[in-house]
Amino acid sequence: MDFDQRPILVFWETTKACGLACRHCRASAISQPQRGELTTAHAARFVESLTGFGMPRPVLIATGGDVLLRHDLDAMLERARALKVPVALAPSVTPLLTDERVTELRRAGVKVVSISLDGATPATHDGIRGIEGHFAETVAALRRLREGGLTVQVNTVVMRDTVEELPAVARIVKESGASIWEVFFLVRVGRGRALGELTPAENEDVCHFLVDASRYGFIVRTVEAPFFRRVVAVRKHDLGDATVAATYKLGPLYGQLAAALRAELGAPTSSLRAQTKGTRDGKGIVFVGHDGEIHPSGFLPLSLGNVKHDEIVRVYREHPLLRPAHARGGDELHRLGDLAHVLDAFDTAAQIAQTRHRTSASDEAAGGAGGESNNHPAKVFLNSSTAARSVFSSSSEMRPSLLIASSISGWV
Repeated sequence: MDFDQRPILVFWETTKACGLACRHCRASAISQPQRGELTTAHAARFVESLTGFGMPRPVLIATGGDVLLRHDLDAMLERARALKVPVALAPSVTPLLTDERVTELRRAGVKVVSISLDGATPATHDGIRGIEGHFAETVAALRRLREGGLTVQVNTVVMRDTVEELPAVARIVKESGASIWEVFFLVRVGRGRALGELTPAENEDVCHFLVDASRYGFIVRTVEAPFFRRVVAVRKHDLGDATVAATYKLGPLYGQLAAALRAELGAPTSSLRAQTKGTRDGKGIVFVGHDGEIHPSGFLPLSLGNVKHDEIVRVYREHPLLRPAHARGGDELHRLGDLAHVLDAFDTAAQIAQTRHRTSASDEAAGGAGGESNNHPAKVFLNSSTAARSVFSSSSEMRPSLLIASSISGWV
């Protein structure tokens, strides 16, 4: 597939509304839909516009907030099915996710669903999700989804408060019959700004642990962990468990996690099933926010346009911020000859976002709500651009794709 011409995944933040209050929520979800969310007409045009990418169609990942709170979800699923646009859902585990709803989703053509599980105990998971009893409901939901004939992916965020429970989470993934364990390395955006990240050395230990976990019958993938790709490459033909820590000079966290994994699941039961690709933000994936704003990814909220008035196909193929990413050949990073061009586009996106935010803040203030926040993405963009210039201006060897990777890893 030519990722310069079409993405494989299009993420759509269908709504900000959600019944949970997760401490790490990227979307900073709220209890009610937010003003400015796509109308049914806008949403229908957006779904239809995906056919412009040609065949095979990109997979539309409908997320949120809670996608089940989108009032016109069934109509969108019906339209997508008619257009041969495959849809996967990332719902929240709430009373809306009933057995009947699971059956309806399956009949509507949904084949894959992802569910979040951020701890192996009620105390940890419920503490993160903000709802007492949510851990038990989540484990039950995983079972119901599998029994309903859906392929299930379990999403888990790696952070300071949860890392020691990863082996037990792996056991739950296996016991539930989930096909994929997708592990998100914390990016401090949204409410996640208040949470603790791991150190680089600890991230290395976790990546090696995840390679081990991928030998128990389910696929393991990561999000916002490009270094996992390197670990998988060096471990692919090196499965001597007894020598891993010494060979790769790993720390005590790896030893703790590896021993706990063996205690939970015993000896490995399959070949290595760790999947990893290069960074696909803007080159293989694209993200559409609740308000229609188009971004390279949900963790890199640079505005590329808006589906209310911009064609997503044209934005994806022609936006100047994405051209350097498209220019790199295969998996090789493109040289930094266009760095100034990238940073100028970065600045332009930031200025546009700031202008839009000021207008929005003025509107809210006039209506009795609001005020401007130092954590608003517009200000984060500007700070990121300044940081980018200071970091990259001294080196002619750095590369534009690293700008994107650095942005999603630390600056936003």
